[in-house]
Amino acid sequence: MLLNTPFTYAEVGATREAPLPPGYRHVRRDIRIGDGPEVFDRAATALFGWRMHRGAGLGVLADRPPAPGLPVVIRIGWGRLALTAPCRVVYRVDQPDQRGFAYGTLPGHPESGEEAFVLHLTANGTVRFRITAFSRPGTLLTRLGGPVTSMAQELATTRYLRSMRRLARS
Repeated sequence: MLLNTPFTYAEVGATREAPLPPGYRHVRRDIRIGDGPEVFDRAATALFGWRMHRGAGLGVLADRPPAPGLPVVIRIGWGRLALTAPCRVVYRVDQPDQRGFAYGTLPGHPESGEEAFVLHLTANGTVRFRITAFSRPGTLLTRLGGPVTSMAQELATTRYLRSMRRLARS
């Protein structure tokens, strides 16, 4: 069962800290998605409802909003060619000016590492969305994929950002 399966990396929770752990590929992307508490709340509802992932073209198998310990399977692709990426939520951020969560990889995920998605409502009312991640190949296939694997991860990150920007306006 995914609930008791150990993470595939030792640095659980490290997306909360700086610097990110060495030995991994690091991703840090931060964009402005709008202004005001309404945008912030709308974006948080989309994020906690897994709509950002679905809007990026991924399937999500989760029975509730992100909470620490929640297993989730991300499906990448379609039909029989789809890859499954088992994860478990590491932490959730639910503050008046920050909302988000991070999940970490479990056995069977093509990568090994952690990814965090956090919304920030700044003092001047700007709403920012930040993705922080560290990963390295978790399977022989992703090791052999080399630059293609990195490009796929960059594409997924870009799609998350576009999805969140679109959902914040809806």
